[in-house]
Amino acid sequence: MTTAANDAGTATRALIFALVALACGHMLSTLLRTIPAVSLDLMAADFHIEPQALASLTSIYPFAFAAAQIPVGAAMDRFGVRPVSLSLLAGTVFGAMASGFATGPESFAVGQLLLGVATSGMLMCPMTLAAKQLSPARFGLWSGAILSIGNIGMLLSASPLAFVVDAYGWRAGFWLSAIGGVAVALAVFALVPNQPAEHKDESSPLAQMIEVLRLGLSRPLRGLIALALVSLATSLVLRGLWGGPWLMDVKGLSRVEAGNQLGAFTLAMIVGPLCIGVIDRRLGRRRGLVAGSHLAGALLLALMALGAPHYAVSVVFGLAVMPPQYDLVLFVLIGLATSAQPLLFGMSRQLVDAQVAGKALAAVNLAFFLGAALMQSVTGAVAALAGLPAVLLFMAAMLALGVVMFLTYTTANP
Repeated sequence: MTTAANDAGTATRALIFALVALACGHMLSTLLRTIPAVSLDLMAADFHIEPQALASLTSIYPFAFAAAQIPVGAAMDRFGVRPVSLSLLAGTVFGAMASGFATGPESFAVGQLLLGVATSGMLMCPMTLAAKQLSPARFGLWSGAILSIGNIGMLLSASPLAFVVDAYGWRAGFWLSAIGGVAVALAVFALVPNQPAEHKDESSPLAQMIEVLRLGLSRPLRGLIALALVSLATSLVLRGLWGGPWLMDVKGLSRVEAGNQLGAFTLAMIVGPLCIGVIDRRLGRRRGLVAGSHLAGALLLALMALGAPHYAVSVVFGLAVMPPQYDLVLFVLIGLATSAQPLLFGMSRQLVDAQVAGKALAAVNLAFFLGAALMQSVTGAVAALAGLPAVLLFMAAMLALGVVMFLTYTTANP
């Protein structure tokens, strides 16, 4: 019994190390995705284009990310997690170097395309390994932990990245990310077991894509997909693109000061999924928790927008503009309120049969990142036409609409 217990403990520790190594790939992905938040102005000046145009250009990353979800998932089914993860990390290193050496919008777009494809499986690699190795209860715990570890990448792209950008330029962020990619690849090579793939799906990627889309549009998942399209998109686009320009251009903060506030926002996004998981287990009212937290996020975004110069909140308080401390509080609360995304994965597994649970997870994951791509692209146009307050109001409206759709198509049972 002692030997068996020791073997079980050793296997558990090995699995934890493997999951952490793979989750660090997701952390690298979130770092690369959010680099423009603190360097958009410098990048635009370097490329001689308007920041709003560059913001729209960066949407290539999430579009490529979303498009690669199903082929990468099929590759994991066919070849296993370890070889796919190592291949993606190699592509990430190459894409980071390409972005760092970009000389204009076209070459930067190529780098973003490479990064979008290469990082597309960084979340699903640890999720897939955890789903195969852990019980449903432990998987629920680890899904939140994986997201929290991944969000540390956004913490690194706050004040630390702002300091690097001020000292060495925006390209240094991509070069350091390439070095980080090499380190994560070595960790994955050393710690993740080379397990044979199970339950291979021999159908073509196109057939799998059609099946996932059909499932996502079906009545049981329609409400979840509607909310997933705007849920992660709101937090990622705010943190990864418009948060920095809002704080620097509208609130007059320096790059490092803006990075500090975005760092607090990121800390809330790291702590949030774990807190939401605890609340979910105690309340047992997942549908209400998901709807209420996202609706609160929409209200908080609107309050942030209305604190701009000459907008309602500033006028009510008799100020030219609400102080940055006001935004700091709202950023933290938004980070906590929009951290219920892992619960959508759990609800999807409850709403479909076991044999299609994997495709349901893929449909939700695809909606998350396709929504981020659409939100990033559309908000660039909104910013160019109506300014940054309009961007925040637009995201608030989309989040509220997603909640309405979610409540319309789901029942109180899940």
